[in-house]
Amino acid sequence: MRIIGIDPGYAIMGWGVIDMKGNHFDVVAYDSIFTDKDMPMPDRLKALYTGLMNIIAEYEPEVAAIEELFFNNNAKTAILVGQARGVALLACSNSGIDIAEYTPLQIKQSLTGTGRAEKKQVQFMVKTILNLKEVPKPDDTADALAAAVTHGHSAPGSSRLGRAAHRQALR
Repeated sequence: MRIIGIDPGYAIMGWGVIDMKGNHFDVVAYDSIFTDKDMPMPDRLKALYTGLMNIIAEYEPEVAAIEELFFNNNAKTAILVGQARGVALLACSNSGIDIAEYTPLQIKQSLTGTGRAEKKQVQFMVKTILNLKEVPKPDDTADALAAAVTHGHSAPGSSRLGRAAHRQALR
């Protein structure tokens, strides 16, 4: 199964593509899409959409694992990130890719065993699980790979979680 993980953001949208074969992951590619802070928001959203569509066309993932919005105290930022998340959902939907959405808590729990893990713990586990030489940068890219791994762990047939966890994750 080929999975694209997406960490939505309007300044930086992290993405990572992995293949899951049995209980083993192979990294295909990962990076981030960047937008310029001086661009009007509609242009930034268009750049994110175009970039993501190009990535999807190139790597042909079967499923997308997208991190759900974590709402902080800044409503304006949350709305802007929500718009970028909508662009990611639209690009995946328009490409015919199944979409699974995971909360930050689910991702932390999947990779570290605890929902209270620090960001550095999650990044270390991404590096370890995917057998990378170093933690992917920027953090958004590592977060996208973490979402992809989470989906792999919760996919039907995975020994890590199971069908019930998969159904829960897709809700």
